[in-house]
Amino acid sequence: MKRITQELRMSAILLMMLMLMVAVETQAQITGHVVDATNGQPVSMASIIYRSNKVAVRADSLGCFSIERHHGWRLTVSAVGYNPKVINIDSKTPATLIVRLKPNSKVLEEVTVSSKKRSKYSRKNNPAVELMKKVIAARKKTDIKTHDYYQYNNYQKIMFGLNDLKLDTLESKLFQRHPWLLNQVEVSAYNNKLILPLSVDEKVTQEIYRRDPHTEKSIIKGETSTGVNDLFQTGDIINQVLTECFTDIDIYEDDIRLFQYPFTSPIGKDAISFYRYYITDTTMVGTDRCIQLDFTPNNQQDFGFRGRLFVLDDSSYQVKRCELTIPKTSSVNWVENMQSIQEYTKQPNGDWVLTVDDMMVELYLSKLLSKFIVVRTTRHSDYDFTEVPRQLLRGKKKILKDAYAEMQDDDFWAKYRQVELTKSESSMDSFVKNLQQLKGFKYAIFALRALVENFVDTGTKEHPSKVDIGPINTIVSQNFYDKWRLRASAQTTANLHPHLFLKGYYARGMESNQNYYDAQLTYTFNRPGYLPREFPRKALYVESMRDVMLASDKFIQTDKDNLFTSLKFAEMDKMFLYNRQQVGVDYEMEWGLKLFGNVKTEKLQPIGNLSFTTLHDMDDPTQYYKQPKMTGLGRQSLRYTEATVGFRLAPGETFINTKQHRWPLSLDAPVFRLQHTMGFDGVLGGQYRYNFTEGEFYKRFWLPMNWGKFGVRTKFGAQWNQVPYPLLIMPVANLGYVLEDETFNLINNMEFLNDRYISVMADWDLNGKLFNRIPFLKRLKWREFISAKMLWGSLSDKNNPFLEENQSSDILMMFPDGSHVMDKSRPYWEVSVGIHNIFKLLHVEYIRRLSYNELPTAHKQIVKFTFRASF
Repeated sequence: MKRITQELRMSAILLMMLMLMVAVETQAQITGHVVDATNGQPVSMASIIYRSNKVAVRADSLGCFSIERHHGWRLTVSAVGYNPKVINIDSKTPATLIVRLKPNSKVLEEVTVSSKKRSKYSRKNNPAVELMKKVIAARKKTDIKTHDYYQYNNYQKIMFGLNDLKLDTLESKLFQRHPWLLNQVEVSAYNNKLILPLSVDEKVTQEIYRRDPHTEKSIIKGETSTGVNDLFQTGDIINQVLTECFTDIDIYEDDIRLFQYPFTSPIGKDAISFYRYYITDTTMVGTDRCIQLDFTPNNQQDFGFRGRLFVLDDSSYQVKRCELTIPKTSSVNWVENMQSIQEYTKQPNGDWVLTVDDMMVELYLSKLLSKFIVVRTTRHSDYDFTEVPRQLLRGKKKILKDAYAEMQDDDFWAKYRQVELTKSESSMDSFVKNLQQLKGFKYAIFALRALVENFVDTGTKEHPSKVDIGPINTIVSQNFYDKWRLRASAQTTANLHPHLFLKGYYARGMESNQNYYDAQLTYTFNRPGYLPREFPRKALYVESMRDVMLASDKFIQTDKDNLFTSLKFAEMDKMFLYNRQQVGVDYEMEWGLKLFGNVKTEKLQPIGNLSFTTLHDMDDPTQYYKQPKMTGLGRQSLRYTEATVGFRLAPGETFINTKQHRWPLSLDAPVFRLQHTMGFDGVLGGQYRYNFTEGEFYKRFWLPMNWGKFGVRTKFGAQWNQVPYPLLIMPVANLGYVLEDETFNLINNMEFLNDRYISVMADWDLNGKLFNRIPFLKRLKWREFISAKMLWGSLSDKNNPFLEENQSSDILMMFPDGSHVMDKSRPYWEVSVGIHNIFKLLHVEYIRRLSYNELPTAHKQIVKFTFRASF
């Protein structure tokens, strides 16, 4: 199917962890949030009780509670100063309740005058707001980034496991037969629930900062990973996704990046207009007297925090402690509960610095699946504000790794591990070994690897895979020429050779009886962990290929033989048979610059309703389109030889590596690409001399106040010489039913042929900002999506086969049937509106074509889909 985005990959990875375990039945729960019916504020410490059965719990300070579900029982919710509410529990009772308690006016009737008007939150003359304005203003003075230099040691541990196991589960046959499994279960110190840790990752880094010139570096001193991720050759994906989604929180930033979304900081520049603040107490935090402020988003479904700030009760307005969670009604997917605790400590020089940064996230995917927990424990220590040695600041690499980082001994971890491992975390290796001994486990893991990684390993843990077979979804596909085709693919890994890699496929067309192949040999100058595409890629490659494809196939980002993307909504009877040989080099630098170049010679043959007929071969070119079946005049093939050089700059871009592709994990980095291609006449059989320049710019912007994300991608290019139409610029067309990024959805294959072009693609994901304000829709958690795409193109006179002065040209060819020349004063437009997060997975778009609808082959509208899962 379409290229799965990083959000869907993240969800698939979480799902695969579940599939490693036998399905665990859990006692159904009801979670809820008790609020004041008049103003929506939380009712703290409310009682939730089954009175007749003597089962009770108490809500926390934010009104949140969880209690077992018992059908037929009556649940009573009560609090001092409020009328109690009784709820009959049955099969129709939702799993999450919002309990609105009405204030008991009788309690106050002797001391106050009752009013029908509801009390409204006001920022005017609000002491909490006035205090927060001072806190926000003071952050510029208390932020340690105002120092010229600083460095500190950072210890971080990330634990991933099954969450909220029940006693009846532990008494099941699975746990009784395998005592080692029961020994792995422990009580979490963060939520007091029974959990089963599955993986633990630890890292120690030295963080370095210089204000001018601005430099930030991380030196990885130690790194270790244990758990079920070791069962997968690309197990580092789990670590990377967890690190990216459950990031460090810095409340001094205006936006806090969490779950790959920006959350408005409670002390950010937009905080006053986004949050509601309440002074609730004056208390001691350690030895410091602090003012306690509770806060909550104006709209509980926005991507924002609920929580508390403890601010020093003096003129510094320093935040001493910060407690964050997200509202139960938030639109964040998968997250059942999140707790973040940060503490700041005063240093000998008088500065307050972050020393504790802990986060606990409880994930709930569906009623049919077990719950998960992620605990990120972070400690900062050994702060130093003196000048950083210059040798540590040299170079542009932001992340450096000690050569012995993955081989540190017990003495190292005893020195830097500031939070001891739990008993289950310490025994992770033996847990995995026991897990592998489970009956049928090797068959389950084999199927799971094939499903998640789209490849089949040919090795074992003792003898890691040297050759992977796949991609599996390309074994069967179809196209106009071959009808159905079969393909066998494979690739070698670093376990066979640390520098040399071979990948390729053999395919057979069922109706065409044609044989196809692709073989690529890669030599890497560095030593990748598993495959040569891993960042930073520094490699030389040689490739030979013979295959048939559409002209637009080169624009899709997944494999053209993917069964699902090979299905098209329009007739595809114009194809090319490629015979290609090329040699190239890629050299990436850790800070985001990529240099690339290649030399390629390629032979093209027309397939189907396509021909290479030059104007010189036509007695009367004007008759060509009246007799489109004229054959015999065209050339059997053409060959061109070209060299390409270019660069791509994307500072701060991060990736995850899969066995099939390398996908960007963070799309916030700006991207700029520029390249030039030169064609050579008479070199390796090349028949044409030409120059083609192309560039691209992309940037995604997060809009303030949770108005979503806005992305703009601009491409431009020019073919400077006279060339036949296969070397002109073709539109980036997507003729499948599945959405593809960076493509036009309603342009036909080769519909417009240009030698100059500019395209702009803009999309706005509103992230549910409007739907969250509509009573019915906000329960569905759907999210809005809008996009507009424009293509401006022109064809210079020298490349226009319809002009009289070109009728004797032996270079220009008659355009294929259905190809047109764009009016340079009239660009092509298409717009779309969509809904995503349907069932938290499905994205659907209605796309409308706005221009060139008079063309006989124009498709005016279509509905397309893809699968995208995100928080």
